Amino acid sequence: MASMPEKSMLPSRFLSCLIAISMFLLLLSSLSLLQFCGNSYINSSVFRFILVNTSSFCSKSDHILSETSIIQELRTQKAPCVNSTNRVGRLPHAGQGSCDSSRAILKVYMYDLPPEFHFGLLNWRGIGKKVWPDVSNLNEVPAYPGGLNLQHSIEYWLTLDLLSSNTPNVDRPCTAIRVQNSTEADIIFVPFFASLSYNRHSKPRGEAKVSLNKILQDKLVDFLKSREEWKRNDGKDHLIIAHHPNSLLTARKKLSSARFVLADFGRYPPQIAYLDKDIIAPYKHMVRTVPSADSPPFEQRPTLMYFQGAIYRKAGGIIRQELFYLLKDEKEVHFTFGTVQSNGIRQAGHGMASSKFCLNIAGDTPSSNRLFDAIASHCVPVIISDDIELPFEDFLDYSEFCIFVRASEAVKNGYLLNLLRGIKREKWTEMWERLKEITKHYEYQYPSRPNDAVDMIWQAVSRKISNSQLNVHRKTRYQRTDMLLKAE
Repeated sequence: MASMPEKSMLPSRFLSCLIAISMFLLLLSSLSLLQFCGNSYINSSVFRFILVNTSSFCSKSDHILSETSIIQELRTQKAPCVNSTNRVGRLPHAGQGSCDSSRAILKVYMYDLPPEFHFGLLNWRGIGKKVWPDVSNLNEVPAYPGGLNLQHSIEYWLTLDLLSSNTPNVDRPCTAIRVQNSTEADIIFVPFFASLSYNRHSKPRGEAKVSLNKILQDKLVDFLKSREEWKRNDGKDHLIIAHHPNSLLTARKKLSSARFVLADFGRYPPQIAYLDKDIIAPYKHMVRTVPSADSPPFEQRPTLMYFQGAIYRKAGGIIRQELFYLLKDEKEVHFTFGTVQSNGIRQAGHGMASSKFCLNIAGDTPSSNRLFDAIASHCVPVIISDDIELPFEDFLDYSEFCIFVRASEAVKNGYLLNLLRGIKREKWTEMWERLKEITKHYEYQYPSRPNDAVDMIWQAVSRKISNSQLNVHRKTRYQRTDMLLKAE
């Protein structure tokens, strides 16, 4: 009788082992399927759910290019790897091969403008009648000028991304795709490198009386006004990048019916540019991104408040010098003049990464690159710019990771110091953690990655018809700051 249970248990043990082995093989096969995002082995809705809830597809830490080595590093390394946590709730990755237009949320028609309007400004010369470089070959992608030119390089990244959407060997999100027929398009993209044209060619050269920048703008206006695509909707479905505040000065009024991609509205009259029509895009930050794993926590950031930059500005920027005289001698405060010269960018990056709070103060215009340098450094931004407009604010609640201070309050003696010293470690850490999550939204890179700056701009274009969340978030900008004061 004692042996009976042992014999009867054999089949059940065998069956249990068989089930366990089968489940293991099923799990292994499921994981292998996930490695081939471009294959349709899984129902698209199920696959989207899996992607949205997967924390990372990459084993390497985020790789961000420095301002002097964009293409050089791309030529020697694989495409940059990013954390793919996706808050948008859509299929974020195209996989290998060109995008299927049915999967894109935005269909874009791009004019084949002559190279003089775009890559020709980078001294690229196509062979014969070739208009575009071969973006599948990184050795043929023209490098963008370094230094401060980079902060307004948005036109460059968006154009590269559109070109790559029809290139089989470039792995990118399928948010926007270039179509060949303008009647199929949701938006018509104008590939004029307006910021670069202003930075490099705004002054007449030699004996010329007119600058190349003005000549190109006049040519662009003539070209667009002659096109059936423009006449069809008076240009309202056209997208033009004019990120530098002085770019497109000659043409902006004549092309004001189009959608602009801008840094802010500081130098635009309200009848030309406004929030319901146009898109605010982030500057390309100048400091290197601090990897999340290496980001110093509260205790390892000895500086309470950091600002380094031009102090004496005109118009709305006068507040900088008022704050300078209020704060320059305070302990735990770094408030000094600084430039990009003499290793200034590296010093600023180190200073921000060693600080708890970074001041973003209005200058000649409401916005500046400094905000995005702070985000890349995971230094909680303190925004003192009453008229600032922020990128993707219909999607992101900036009060979760920024502190907004009205200019009239900031210049009161002791106000800023009392506010920031009153923020406890726990609250600061909460904002710091959120900064590490959203930093990826402000990275420009090629090829673009899911939910990086390029991808987010295309999403913002597609969302322009709905502004409800934007209005909600703008109204709550200062509420969290007021709550912090009440909690003291």
